[in-house]
Amino acid sequence: MSDQNAPPSPLANGQPNSQPNSQPNSQPLAPLQLNVQYTKDLSFEVPGAPEIFITLREQPRVDLSLDVQARPVPGSPNIFEVALQIRADAKVGETACFIAELAYCGVFTVNVPQEQLEPVLLVECPRLLFPFARNILADITRDGGFPPVMLAPIDFVALWQSRRVQPPVGNA
Repeated sequence: MSDQNAPPSPLANGQPNSQPNSQPNSQPLAPLQLNVQYTKDLSFEVPGAPEIFITLREQPRVDLSLDVQARPVPGSPNIFEVALQIRADAKVGETACFIAELAYCGVFTVNVPQEQLEPVLLVECPRLLFPFARNILADITRDGGFPPVMLAPIDFVALWQSRRVQPPVGNA
């Protein structure tokens, strides 16, 4: 059943909509649009398998590192790839239990003034990606034979602000 009140598709028969009596779209552009999200890289390693599963007697200590990177997509104005990179190293003493690395990305269309671009890319975009990356990391560690790593919520504003106040390397 079709909706007779639906606006015409921007692509009709694979061609841009060019109705002769159509007026320019007066709706403002969305300031942030998530076009696609995807796992760019995923690695899970259990260096001591299968022995680690036999000898493991305590909960491993999990060290986490998180980074956010953003880059423009070449040839596409206002389109950026934002990567949320997470690494989890689990050890008992000096014995490695597992190493998990995830690069979870999104391609975003961003229509904001230049002075707002950095916080949108490094705060709002990763905030949208984080729940999915968190779920992937929990699933991969559980499927690898360990208790799932459940990341606590991340304060991306504080992370972004801490990056801005760090002195450049080499300054005293």
